[in-house]
Amino acid sequence: MNNANFAWVQHIIHHLAPAGVAGFVLANGSMSSNQSGEGEIRRNIIEADLVDCMVALPGQLFYSTQIPACLWFLARDKRGLYSPSGRRAARDRRGQILFIDARRLGRMVSRVHRELTDEEIARIAETYHAWRGNAVGAHRDAPYRDIPGFCRSATLDEIRKHGYVLTPGRYVGAAEQEEDDEPFEQKMGRLVAQLRAQQAEAAKLDAAIVANLKALGFWEEGA
Repeated sequence: MNNANFAWVQHIIHHLAPAGVAGFVLANGSMSSNQSGEGEIRRNIIEADLVDCMVALPGQLFYSTQIPACLWFLARDKRGLYSPSGRRAARDRRGQILFIDARRLGRMVSRVHRELTDEEIARIAETYHAWRGNAVGAHRDAPYRDIPGFCRSATLDEIRKHGYVLTPGRYVGAAEQEEDDEPFEQKMGRLVAQLRAQQAEAAKLDAAIVANLKALGFWEEGA
């Protein structure tokens, strides 16, 4: 294997405790690449039901690279954990993987660097914890639900049908569009009025530019 990504993944899995959970960052190619045996290794990890959650991140988050990356979360035992007091700390998630598409999140803080806000980070974390069944934070009592365009819980059968590709965009679907209840005639009238206003404004700007060019001696009528 020429790519070390999955050598590290297998090393992490080997050292996971019986109820251990691991999270790490990898390049996006790790979710879909079939080169150098990566596809086969990824298939085996999925079939072993070790993948708990996949998060697609936006680009330009890291100072060392501009390319987008992804978060992998692995769980050795997805049957549901219990605290020392006997209280269930997570639900049974066997045969399921949570996909979160966070590529549209974040804001540019410079020409080349993007940052996720505290609220966005909390949204991702709370979605994962709600899906696991141990919600935390402001929404600790809110049940998990699929949100088109952002998150979806998929079964192993679905992932098999997608050739063991773990790219969240394949599973979360498109975001719901706000329902437009404006009547067609009213909308067309509004849009035509906006177009006429924009054309009138453009004509004024053209006239102002011509006037300035004439004053500078760079405009001749009919030239």
